Amino acid sequence: MGKFTFDFQPAHLKAVIGNNKYLDSWYDALVDVLPDYNINTPERVAMFLAQCAHESGKFRVFKENLNYSAEGLNKVFPKYFKRAGRDAQDYHRQPEKIANVVYANRMDNGDTASGDGWRFRGRGLIQLTGRHNYTRFAKDTGMDLYEVPDYLETFAGAVESACWYWNTNGLNRYADSGDIKGATKRINGGYIGLEDRKHHWEDALNIMGADPSSFDDVVSYETVRKGSRGATVKAMQKALGITADGDFGPGTERALKAWQSANGLTADGIAGPATLGKLL
Repeated sequence: MGKFTFDFQPAHLKAVIGNNKYLDSWYDALVDVLPDYNINTPERVAMFLAQCAHESGKFRVFKENLNYSAEGLNKVFPKYFKRAGRDAQDYHRQPEKIANVVYANRMDNGDTASGDGWRFRGRGLIQLTGRHNYTRFAKDTGMDLYEVPDYLETFAGAVESACWYWNTNGLNRYADSGDIKGATKRINGGYIGLEDRKHHWEDALNIMGADPSSFDDVVSYETVRKGSRGATVKAMQKALGITADGDFGPGTERALKAWQSANGLTADGIAGPATLGKLL
């Protein structure tokens, strides 16, 4: 088991999630799991807690229930109901039936009759969704796929799935640089809830003795590929030891592919989160 670089205390967690009645259980799970994923410094733990607190309603919601009314289904999932000619009233307040429709035939799930939509619905502090992600998580943790749903509904499982997602997406690098916007975009796809996430992050940093103001000017690295230009390309070129002109051309692509191959990554010549996280 790894170790924290600081004395992580229940009070640190409470500063972020408040009077959660399961505070002690969550704290125990975090202590057991976070260091194993190198989420072990004040900056990394603060960012992890902040993002998870927003995603899970301060560690209160870690299982998707999909308990929608017929009206809600037509508004939220019009593609699968109103526009598909499916009568939403037949699915009113029936979460299992709803999940098996909206998640069918995607994310490696089977059809509506397979039950995969409900079986592999969102679970965890940063919700893991779909057979594809469940399968990857099972493989990486040495679990049987069909053990995963029950595990994710435990405190340890909800934490570990979020840690797995965190590492898979290279989020420690955002934490290390204090890039709250970059981390939020990587998790959310945009900046929904940014102010709430930032509030939790600052609270966590303050109580852990770190200074949020030291992260005023950060760089948010985005996925780059041949044809890209700018600061991210230039930083990547410097790390590769080639001419850093900020222009992602064929030579940069060749150098990147060679580096990816030598470092156990998919040599596709695209610098996404996994590549940039390891390279930068």
